[in-house]
Amino acid sequence: MPMDAAEIEGLIKKALPDAKVDIRDLAGDGDHYAATVVSEAFRGKSRVQQHQLVYAALKGDMGGKLHALALQTSVPD
Repeated sequence: MPMDAAEIEGLIKKALPDAKVDIRDLAGDGDHYAATVVSEAFRGKSRVQQHQLVYAALKGDMGGKLHALALQTSVPD
């Protein structure tokens, strides 16, 4: 069963409560998403570390319920 955008957003916001999250279904199949995540938690972290925080928030669903997630992360202006 694929994940829906609201579930992905909820998991990210649970781990990063201040995050602004925008999820887009890229293929309309519930399996391929793009996410833009803006959080103060990313400040001072490398892009890889930022992405690791988001993947950790998804609790191992990457590659399972969620096939693909293109990520863009940044800190607030």
